Amino acid sequence: MQIILMEKVVNLGTLGDVVKVKNGYARNFLIPQGKAKRATEANVADFAVRRVALEAAEHAKVAEAQARAEKLNGLTVQISQKAGVDGKLFGSVTNADIAAALVALGFAVDKAQVRMPAGHIKTIGDHPFTIGLHTDVVANITVSVLGEH
Repeated sequence: MQIILMEKVVNLGTLGDVVKVKNGYARNFLIPQGKAKRATEANVADFAVRRVALEAAEHAKVAEAQARAEKLNGLTVQISQKAGVDGKLFGSVTNADIAAALVALGFAVDKAQVRMPAGHIKTIGDHPFTIGLHTDVVANITVSVLGEH
């Protein structure tokens, strides 16, 4: 299916690109979330008219994400979990736990924005993480896991 991207999508393209994707990806994900529209003649003409406004809105989103990233960079978040004497946690610290701790500190972060390439935290200590605030903007934080007996 041919679609027009209404915003930058990772590994697919940028605003205004006409790309071909599988039908299910377009119908079930991109179009319902407003990330794309079908590439009909009417939609292409409508996009050409609205392109400047959409680009301005995209730049505003990036600027807002960069401002949030400046506040988050270098932040250390402390999370307490029950742990054994060997430093291993009973359970694990997930992206939802990190997002909840950031929300408690006053930062609006969704759990999907917390990037955990190595998986959940299962040991006590300091662990570096990135928060994806926008496709182009990331913030680096440190999660300090404290053990409680």
